[in-house]
Amino acid sequence: MAPEPLTAEEVSGGDPSLGDRLAAWLSVTEGTTVEVRGLEAVSAGARRFNALFDAVTATGTRRLAITMIPSAAIQLLDVRGEADVRTAAEDAGVPVPHVHHVCTHDEVLGGPFFISTAVEGETVPRRVLRLVHERGIGDQVAGELGVAMARLHTVGDDAAPAVLPRPALGGPIESALVGLDELFGVLLTPSPVFALGMRWLERHAPPEPARTTIVHSDIRTGNIIVGPDGLRAVLDWETARVGDPMEDLAWPCGRMWRFREDALTVGGLAGVDVLRDAYVGAGGSWDDDRFRWWRVLGTVRWGIGLAGQARAHLDGSFRSIVMAASGRRVPELEYDTLLLLRPHP
Repeated sequence: MAPEPLTAEEVSGGDPSLGDRLAAWLSVTEGTTVEVRGLEAVSAGARRFNALFDAVTATGTRRLAITMIPSAAIQLLDVRGEADVRTAAEDAGVPVPHVHHVCTHDEVLGGPFFISTAVEGETVPRRVLRLVHERGIGDQVAGELGVAMARLHTVGDDAAPAVLPRPALGGPIESALVGLDELFGVLLTPSPVFALGMRWLERHAPPEPARTTIVHSDIRTGNIIVGPDGLRAVLDWETARVGDPMEDLAWPCGRMWRFREDALTVGGLAGVDVLRDAYVGAGGSWDDDRFRWWRVLGTVRWGIGLAGQARAHLDGSFRSIVMAASGRRVPELEYDTLLLLRPHP
């Protein structure tokens, strides 16, 4: 019988059996004795949590990170697929933590996980923004994000890992609209604002992109590691898929990722021009109309998605206080949708 999934609270509490279980698995996997020291939870979200530890062998000590899904039933992209897309991104020149090992079953820790190199730096959005503004590197980090995305988008559909989701219908635009309509159909309460947003998206849908590539789809403040020297890594690839590159560029520009730095559209870091110029300078192709469309799409979809997370807690399919708290942000996303839809002077 598999053990119960470990939790961030258990890791923080210092349960020695957790480190022992991980050390035993690493020893078998690497063919040498590995001791796990200082296992410490560093973040926990609705679907996963991360911990850092030192792996000590006869040849030295490595600082590693473990990312675990509490239950395979809630993972968006299986851990093997996420590791594969990270490797593809790394090969393309995107800064990502290098993946060393993947465990796809739950016999070790109660859920699937992978282990990667630990990258030092800030990940908490407010700390990231405090750091970049104190150092005066907001434009630099936004530009580095643009370059990273341009490199990622050189990996086309034909070279992307086979496990990545592809557009199910005619292309990313049509698939996004159909998927949004399905999400909207299971809202617990009506939302006239999101209904308005959906009608706008249908009326203003751009042509399908000429080329589809790997898209991370969740690059934003909170999913990056930043140090005093700038961008160090892009995290959380569980939502990666094949799609329209402009989706990646639009997503970090949502107001929900600025954390009160509303004047700086790109995640509270810098203006859109910085992101655009860096992306184009690194070989990317920019489309203003497509960029605006994906901003609206992302905002509406995120709002409906938050409502869905709250529903999962309420209907008992996945009890979590994080899921439950997601519902309180739905009105914010309705407000953001109206801001994006207001006529431009």
